[in-house]
This record gives sequence, C-alpha cells and structure tokens, in this order.
Amino acid sequence: MAQTEEHAGGAKAKHTVPKLIGALVVVAAIGGGVFWLTVVRGSDKSAQDAATFAAKRGPLTISVVESGTIKARDQTIIKNEVEGRTSILMLVPEGTRVKKGDLLVELDASTLQDNKIDQEIRVQNNEAAYINAKENLAIVSSQADSDVNEAELAVEFARHDLRKYELGQYPKDVNEVNKRITLAREELGRAEQTLTWSIRLLEEKYLSETEKAADEIAVKRKQLEVDLAEADLKLLLEYTHPRQIRQLQSDVQQAISALDRAQRKADADKRQAQADLTAKEAEYTRQQQKLEKIVNQLTKTTIRAPSDGLVVYATSTKGGFASMMREPLAEGQQVVEKQELIYLPMSASTMAEVGVHEASLAKVRVGQPAIVTVETLPGKRFLGTVGMVAPLPDSTGMFLNPDLKVFNTQIYLDTDDPALRSGMTCKAEIIVEQYDDAVYVPMQAVTRTAGTPMIYVQEGKSIVPRKVEIGLTTTG
Repeated sequence: MAQTEEHAGGAKAKHTVPKLIGALVVVAAIGGGVFWLTVVRGSDKSAQDAATFAAKRGPLTISVVESGTIKARDQTIIKNEVEGRTSILMLVPEGTRVKKGDLLVELDASTLQDNKIDQEIRVQNNEAAYINAKENLAIVSSQADSDVNEAELAVEFARHDLRKYELGQYPKDVNEVNKRITLAREELGRAEQTLTWSIRLLEEKYLSETEKAADEIAVKRKQLEVDLAEADLKLLLEYTHPRQIRQLQSDVQQAISALDRAQRKADADKRQAQADLTAKEAEYTRQQQKLEKIVNQLTKTTIRAPSDGLVVYATSTKGGFASMMREPLAEGQQVVEKQELIYLPMSASTMAEVGVHEASLAKVRVGQPAIVTVETLPGKRFLGTVGMVAPLPDSTGMFLNPDLKVFNTQIYLDTDDPALRSGMTCKAEIIVEQYDDAVYVPMQAVTRTAGTPMIYVQEGKSIVPRKVEIGLTTTG
C-alpha cells in the first residue's frame, strides 16, 4: 500500500521489542530488516485481505504544521476608545499610506454632543448649589458664634449678679436694717425718758394727763418701729437672703446650661453646614469630571494616525474563527469600546501568527526553527523562529467550540520581503526534532491494547501483534 503523509520516526531495534519514536509512530527493524505492518480492523480479517504498510528507515523530521496569518511584528494598534457602542461615519480605505496626523476614523458623536449639553447644565446647577452651601456655611458659622458669645455673656452677667448680691447688696441691706433698728432703739430710749419726766411732772401737777398719754403713745410707736426693724432683719437673714442666693445661683446654672446648648447647637449647625458644603462640592466635582470625561470622549470620536504607515483593518488580519465572528470593518458599522480597528505597521519586519492545538503544545517551544509558506506566494519559503507561545488558549476559539483549545503562537520571520503583507494566509511548519536515522510507520498502524501501544506484523499468512515503544509524532 502507498505510504500516507503522516509518519512516525524511530531508532534502532532493541531485541524483540522495537522502540517507536518520532513523527507519528516509530518502529525499529530487527536485524536491519523491514517489517510489514498490518492495519487490523477485525479479528476475522485475513492477512491476504488486510491493508499493509512497509516500515521505512532513514532521516526524519518531526514537525508541527499549523495555519495562520501574516502580521506586522512591530505595529501600532488603533482601538476604539469611545465607551459603549458607536457607529463609524468615515473610514480611511484599507491599504492607504497615511502620514502622522491624517484622519483615519470618524465616529458618530451626536449622542455625546447631547450628553455634553445636558452635563453642562448639571454642572452649572451644582456649581450654584456649591456656592450657596459655601455662603450658608459662612452665615451659620457667624450666627453660631454670635449665639455662643451671647450665652457666654449671660453666664458672665449671672455670676456678676451673684457676686454683687453676696458682696454688695446683701451686706448693704443688712446694714440698713441694723441702722433702722439702732435708730429705732435710740428714739425708743428718748421716748421712754420723756415719758418718765412726764410722769414726774404729772405727779407734781406740772403736766396734764393728756400730755402724759401722748408721751406714752410715742413710746409705744417707737417700740413698734424697733420690733418692725428687728422683724425685717430676721426676714432678711432667714428668708430673703437664702432665696435670693438660690435664685441667683440658679440663674448662673441656667446660663451655663444655655451656653452649653448654644455651643452644642453651634457645633452641630457648623458640622451640618460643612457636611452639606462637602457634599455639594463633591457632587460639583463629580459632575465636572463627568463633563471632562464626555469632552474627552468627544475628542476620541476623531482618530488620527499616530505615525506614518500603511492602513490595515484589524478584521483583515483575523484568521480562523475570529474572522467568522466579525464582519469586515466598514462605514456605518457599529463598534464597541476597546475594539481593534486599524493596524499601522511601524517597520517592514513581519511574523506569522498560528494557532497550535493543545495536542501539539508540548512539542512547541520558543526558539524552535520554522518554515512559513504563503498561499499567495507559491514557491517561496520563509525561515523564522518561534518567538512566543501564548500561556492560555485563544478565548475566541473556545467560545465557538469549548472542546477546541488553540494556543496562539508567534513566529518571527528572518526576512523583510515587501511581498509579505498583513492579513495573508500562511502555513507554518515548526521543526520539533530531526533524526538522521529512524524507523517510522503511519500512525494508523499503531493501536493500543489496555494502554499498551501495539502493532500487527504479517508473518506468512498470519498477523502477529507486537509490543512497541512510540516516540514523537509529526503531521504534514
């Protein structure tokens, strides 16, 4: 039977158990001979009817072949930085050579313009509220300070009134009553002396009974004045003074309490006014920032070239599943934030980006040589080196098929051939290993029995199973 394009490479024989390494499966020849391997699909299959393959021996290259896309190695990626969704109004034609500052993309800014007007109104309203809150804080602070000062003055006056009564009014009142008592007693004494003389004169018939009675009345009057003054003194000492002291002390305590309330109210009013001012200032600042953001977003609706270069649409460089998920970039199309729009190559250096299946990932390492061919450039082969292997599988491919995991791999090409352009479809053969002498067979010739790799060898008219050791596989 004819040999297939998939092969396995190997080494020399090891007695009765051939060792299989390389490509898809490797089988060692015993004694330098060649096995005839049979692909067995049923136990009743006869040797004459079975498809057989001749194990080959010789140099073998183990490689991984994957398809991909040519990309610029050094390029500026132009992304949409407008939030949400927006439409493309103007788009520079693909393939245009642009200079730094040239207009590349113009996005629809009508919604942002409306938002800007609305936001400017909000900023003005919040600015007015902020100014009012600032003035209110000044008024509240001034009124609070006045209330506290008035309360402090009331406390001071209450204490002065207490000291004035204790040290001034009360001693004065006591002295005045004592003075009245003294005067009343002196007048009583004089009245009593007058009455004594009146009695003597009456006895000697020098004074009438009426005059004597008048002197007696005068004595009684003076006695009443003494009793009244002494009663006033008692009232002052036992009732008026204690009551007045309690009243003035209470006035002092009430003034102190009023001062405490005024201070607390002043602090609360100030804090409330300050909190209101802080909130208004924060809201004013937030609205200003939102306005600045909208203005900044408006500037991003016009995208200009950051450098000279050749315009390449991002959708043109997406191969495989990514190209199936997104329609080509065009005017009128809606784009989302962070979406890649245009690539501007910054140099002539190129690379091939291919997707390596997870089954072959263990074979691919940075630094391995690779051979790249391009469909539109038949007959040309470009040499390169594996420069990067993605640590995680491509999310786009996983989204379409969760069971398919492909790791994006970059191959840096050693040429700056101007014929290579971004977006070209290519195929890369990554060289994993090279053997000068190996035995290899098709992958279909190897089966597994209870996890052990086996081949079936035709011996005469019989098909005999043999245990083998397998190595690397290759596809081509």
